[in-house]
Formats: sequence, structure tokens, C-alpha cells
Amino acid sequence: MDDTCIFCRIARSELPAFKLFEDDMVLAFLDLHPIREGHTLIIPKQHHPWFEDLPEPLAARIMIVGQRLARAMKGEWQVERVAFFYTGIHVAHTHAHVVPMLHQHDVTSAGYLENGIEAFTLPPSPGEAALLQTAERIKGRLA
Repeated sequence: MDDTCIFCRIARSELPAFKLFEDDMVLAFLDLHPIREGHTLIIPKQHHPWFEDLPEPLAARIMIVGQRLARAMKGEWQVERVAFFYTGIHVAHTHAHVVPMLHQHDVTSAGYLENGIEAFTLPPSPGEAALLQTAERIKGRLA
């Protein structure tokens, strides 16, 4: 683990997170600036900066947890699709995004193309109470 990496610190429980799933290999928790309600990150507990460097069993574990989350999100939000993707833009610690898609452009760059990347801002945080309520809803479906 990396002492300065924010995701390593979350994995060690040094920083708070709205945890949805945890085992000895991975941790899934709500994104603080979600694209949509339920937007979840899955990280390996070991520090791996890039997803292509993950050992195959760990990459498979992240995918399996992503599938479980997707099924829970489909049930909770009655959506047809749930996106699963890696970006690695803001934190150099492998993390997969799992996002219930309410609109076809929830996870595309259509906004960038229309408004330009200079206009991009992080989505607003819904706040601690809303994140806690969302976490409980998803965890209930995972049970």
C-alpha cells in the first residue's frame, strides 16, 4: 500500500467511505461526486496504479463484484443498463466505476463535446445523509 494514496487510506479505514462490499481483495464504496445515485467505485486493497497491471485473479474479482453490484442497481433503480468502466483520471490507484444508467449519456463525453472540457466540473456531492441512505439501499439488495 501507498501511504499517500487516498484509496489505499480508504482501504485501510484511515478515511471514511460509504462501503457497500468488502472482502480480503477488494472494497466497493459510493463515489462522493456521483454521475448518478448509486455510482460506486471498486478498488483493489493492494496498490496497483493501472488496471492493466492487475493480477488476473484480482481483475476477475473486481468484475465479479461489479456484476453483483449491477444486479443490485438494476433492481433498485429499475434501469436496463449499468455501466462498468475504468478511467484512472483522478487517482492513480486502479478503480472501476459501476453506474446505474438513467440516460444514454450518463457515462459518455457528450457534455464535453457540447460544452468543451474547460466547462467540466465534478458533479455535486449529494451529502452525507443521502450517500448513507443510498449505501443502505444497495447493501440491502446485495444481502
